[in-house]
Amino acid sequence: MATTLTPYGLKPVKRADGMPYAGATTQYLIDPAGYATNIYNGSVVYVNANGYINIVTGTGADATTNDWPTGTTSVTGAIGVFVGCSYINAQGQQIFGQYYPSGTTGVVTAYVVDDPNVLFQVQLDNTATQAAVGNNTFFAAAQSTSTGNTRTGNSTSSAESTVVTVPAAFRILSFVSPVTDAYPDVLVKINPGFHSMSVNTGI
Repeated sequence: MATTLTPYGLKPVKRADGMPYAGATTQYLIDPAGYATNIYNGSVVYVNANGYINIVTGTGADATTNDWPTGTTSVTGAIGVFVGCSYINAQGQQIFGQYYPSGTTGVVTAYVVDDPNVLFQVQLDNTATQAAVGNNTFFAAAQSTSTGNTRTGNSTSSAESTVVTVPAAFRILSFVSPVTDAYPDVLVKINPGFHSMSVNTGI
């Protein structure tokens, strides 16, 4: 039972077609000059105009001023969920990191769950009812360099418990924990229009 708010971002669970999620990721690059934002395991990310991975900063609360990726009306969507990275540190050692530390330079490979059919588990930021199933939700707060834990490397983003019927980032499909929990976990899918693979607008 979730009696405290301990969010962890988005965790891949399974595919929408009923097949298990087998851990597949796609490799993308983070700007070798150094991206000035931490990216945590469970963070939603997008491909920027230069072809590099950045963290999504729009909440996804609507398809206009809170749209993905950056909270504007320019809709290009997110590419998926960041689950780690690898890079060479100053000592020449290859590091496989749970998160991307802000400003890391050199060749940094990001591992991203970019399959638009993957379903994710996320914690809501407050109580909810069974009526939330089938409705839309979004990030309770915008992702940033501080929406994560540098010790664990995990995101600390949660989803909004007050659901909406307008276009928004996530569709709630079911409760994972009891609906009576103070901060229930739910299963969500990234909605069409909020995922880059369902948007026909170029970067």
